[in-house]
Amino acid sequence: MPAVRAYGSTKRVIKEIRADVNTGRQMNRLLQGDVGSGKTLVALMCMLIAIDNGTQACLMAPTEILATQHFETISELVAPIGINVKLLTGSTTKKQRDILHSQLADGSLHILIGTHAVIEDNVVFRNLGFVVIDEQHRFGVAQRARLWKKNITPPHILVMTATPIPRTLAMTVYGDLDVSVIDELPPGRKPVSTILRYEENRLDVYRSIGKQLREGRQAYIVYPLIKENEKVDLKSLEEGYENIRDIFRDYKVAYVHGRMKPAEKDYQMTLFATHKADILVATTVIEVGVNVPNATTMVIENAERFGLSQLHQLRGRVGRGADQSYCILMTKQKIAKETRQRLEIMTSTTDGFIVAEADLKMRGPGDIEGTLQSGMAFDLHIANLATDGQIVQLARDEAYRLLEKDPGINAPEHSGIVREMRHLFQKSIDWSMIS
Repeated sequence: MPAVRAYGSTKRVIKEIRADVNTGRQMNRLLQGDVGSGKTLVALMCMLIAIDNGTQACLMAPTEILATQHFETISELVAPIGINVKLLTGSTTKKQRDILHSQLADGSLHILIGTHAVIEDNVVFRNLGFVVIDEQHRFGVAQRARLWKKNITPPHILVMTATPIPRTLAMTVYGDLDVSVIDELPPGRKPVSTILRYEENRLDVYRSIGKQLREGRQAYIVYPLIKENEKVDLKSLEEGYENIRDIFRDYKVAYVHGRMKPAEKDYQMTLFATHKADILVATTVIEVGVNVPNATTMVIENAERFGLSQLHQLRGRVGRGADQSYCILMTKQKIAKETRQRLEIMTSTTDGFIVAEADLKMRGPGDIEGTLQSGMAFDLHIANLATDGQIVQLARDEAYRLLEKDPGINAPEHSGIVREMRHLFQKSIDWSMIS
């Protein structure tokens, strides 16, 4: 493989995962690390361990842009060692699919990278041993569960995210997910400076963008909508695009949104990625899968309309190079107290776990045994997941000790536990085991 530089956190995390897959039990692990921290490198090294042990690997990403980015990066890294990697998305032709399906079935395809297309019923592996789910909060629980059926023996599962959603964080303290954390940025990276600004500060914001552009940098401007919605007072992308073009007349402005045809979207993205455009006006379609190290400024319009997870993911589009980067949250002066608290969390930290914990406190952990991603659907009678982490940790440790002593929970003194578990969890599908 081409030379790649692993640093302390990535080496430690790879060792944790390697130890996990050597236990003889299925791994179910969350890999948390901010965008650009090296999660893809960790995932690749772990997939290579699986391949070295005679199994296949799969990486599922939520968008075609992100899946393609992973495919290009991983293909380049493994080409010298003869690893066969294929990409499966909605754009894959029938001829390419036929080849891909054949190679999957006979085992000559080592790594399959794709979107939701990888969970289709006609995608059949010879021996799937390791699954990576990137940006896992973008997939439904039932969608992720379908990957478990791709092998007789359930594959090891590694879910990756820059911001764990509350449901996953809640599962973590219950013990269904172990956690690996990449808590370093690659050498030379600087934390993104996040700033809250109001409408009356707009001219100053534009001056800041202009300064970055004059220094040869690029900028994102994100809007929550494509067209003006009469029911809510939001900036529209179309209006914003024309406004930005008028203000920054000396610079090229590109735009992307989710309803564009793939070819047009790719064209506009390429303009920005190759610095033929200086500003990219966009909706949240750029939340994942966009890597432009020269982009140092992001302005998020109507930031109060975005959740913490989305804001953190969007912020991750800048700060990918060595230069100081800025994320400017634009909002109205008069906003609800809770909304202001949410935005102030973003300005106070760039740590994905701190953001997730704040999200947990504000939105709730979700339904541990169901498919809801957030909200207090699972009502604990004693502990509060948002505030009683130590108590829950003690309970988790006790549960582990019980299972080590009595794996089948067959001892007479544990009959009460069995009765209560059967009463609580009489369901046709055990969603609690799906990370």
